[in-house]
Amino acid sequence: MQDRPLHPTPPGGPNRRRFLALTATAAASASAHAAPAAASPMIGILVATTYRTGTLEERLDAAKAHGMACVQLSMACAGLPEMPDSIPSGLPERFGRETAARGMKLSCLTGTFNMCHPDPEHRAAGLRRLRLLAEAAPRMAAPYLHICTGTRNTQSMWRRHPENSTPEAWRDMAACIREATEIARQAGVVLAFEPEVNNIVDSALKARRLMDEIGSPHLKLTMDPANIFHSGELPRMKEILDEAFELVGKDIVLAHAKDLDHDGDAGHLAAGHGKLDYTRYLSLLRAHRFTGPLLLHGLTVEQVPGCMAFLRAKLDAVGQSAG
Repeated sequence: MQDRPLHPTPPGGPNRRRFLALTATAAASASAHAAPAAASPMIGILVATTYRTGTLEERLDAAKAHGMACVQLSMACAGLPEMPDSIPSGLPERFGRETAARGMKLSCLTGTFNMCHPDPEHRAAGLRRLRLLAEAAPRMAAPYLHICTGTRNTQSMWRRHPENSTPEAWRDMAACIREATEIARQAGVVLAFEPEVNNIVDSALKARRLMDEIGSPHLKLTMDPANIFHSGELPRMKEILDEAFELVGKDIVLAHAKDLDHDGDAGHLAAGHGKLDYTRYLSLLRAHRFTGPLLLHGLTVEQVPGCMAFLRAKLDAVGQSAG
């Protein structure tokens, strides 16, 4: 008996229409069961460090005009200290309302202070102010507070100090982080810290140690790869990036987008203006299914359009190469 075609296609009439309908149904079914494409991160910006003047609304307008999907806000956007001793009534609601009105998400609120300052009262004051921000954050619909593990340097929490590697410095920092994490738990928010070469937690390995030691879902990580290269490590960029994501990739909730031109210090360049391997960085974010905020940082207003175009092109290329 002669073999028949599996799907005969008569030239016309009801049978042909039936065949075409069945083919369309099968194609739709196959598409529905295909693996979904991995989503990309949401590009956003740290508002206060780029849009340095104007009212909250004017700064948000500028971020919206540049195409931001999300923002990190600071109390400085409303003319207050970054870590204020009090927050005016209605201000948290205004932060949330004005951000949402522009179709953006308020992804994070700045809450940085020196969490291993040698003066216990300095740390205690920082925790009191952090509590105010943590309790205000849900009224803004801000799920994350960005924090800094700090340094023994009393002049700047972004400068290294020889005593950073001492057991006493780690003890003070970890105790402060533990108390801050409990504040976050009570407020229903999550703290996000970043490994930074000038801080106590200066590597992904120490970040893993800290999160394991605290053991709370209210302590997660901000990844800024421009800040993790110690002196002499830049030639091993791929290896160090891969190792960092292997150690902490599952705990990343925020990502920064800036750049560096040398190791041994934090990066201070706009994204795409330095030596960071953005293809590798964004590929690792994608491999770990990161779809959260990717926040531009360390750039001027004039650099924003170029950095946005750079990030979008890199994300598109990474997505196409993945599949």
